[in-house]
Amino acid sequence: MTNKQQIQLFEDRKVRTVWDDQQEKWYFSVADVVQVLTDSADVKQYIKKMRSRDPELNVRWGTICTPTRMQAADGKYYKTQAATLEGIFRIIQSIPSPKAEPFKQWMASVAAQRIDQMQDPELNFEQAYADYRRLGYSDKWINQRLRSIEVRKDLTDEWDRAGVTEGQQYASLTDIITQGWSGKTTRQYKSFKGLKKENLRDNMTNIELALNTLAEASVTEISKSKNPKGFRQSAAVAKEGSKIAGDARKQLEQQVGHSVISPAKASDYLPPVEDVQVLPEGGDN
Repeated sequence: MTNKQQIQLFEDRKVRTVWDDQQEKWYFSVADVVQVLTDSADVKQYIKKMRSRDPELNVRWGTICTPTRMQAADGKYYKTQAATLEGIFRIIQSIPSPKAEPFKQWMASVAAQRIDQMQDPELNFEQAYADYRRLGYSDKWINQRLRSIEVRKDLTDEWDRAGVTEGQQYASLTDIITQGWSGKTTRQYKSFKGLKKENLRDNMTNIELALNTLAEASVTEISKSKNPKGFRQSAAVAKEGSKIAGDARKQLEQQVGHSVISPAKASDYLPPVEDVQVLPEGGDN
């Protein structure tokens, strides 16, 4: 399965999804769907009881659900039970919830939007812009964030060409880049901002985001020039490229007289909403 992941929003609740290019289908996280529809405190237990109440669903469970690699709350990727639109519709039949019908309509619209986005990729950015706007981000920040997403995609495409394995190796290279320009590992950076499961980039200031984008763009260009092979050579390029942004940060700090690495996070200046990650970008912790 081609792993193109995205967090979808249903009434400000997150649902992890993966788009399969070959089948041209969305796969929805079963646990996320059940959580949205039931507000259960123990989703695994609810699913277990649901299957016991519906023998026909239980028999078909192995064909309805596909183990799919998705990002968990801790930032790592795990095999997660997921189902296509048709499979989720069948699961919803066993969930007595007033949200069932509007949720099915929402899923159908998600599927339709993806087809439209395949015809016009600009719509994907328009949707992301609308999602960030709804969360309270400024237009200036959103424009910069969307540019950073494009830069990140160029970088992960380059890593893919170099033979880097998506997942832990992506996360390790991201960590090298983050430390190279900010002086902090990804974990240290998130701890400094008081983040747990939130996306680090979604909690960066304009300056932080600009430096991170410079670092990733520099790594991409150097990688294209040097043509590294595998993780080790790509790691060396990541150090080299991120140093460019690190030097820029130090020069800026000398001019302004203070650190530009800020403890501020989105919740400090945005209206209170549930933490969401609008567009996961492969290996972002």
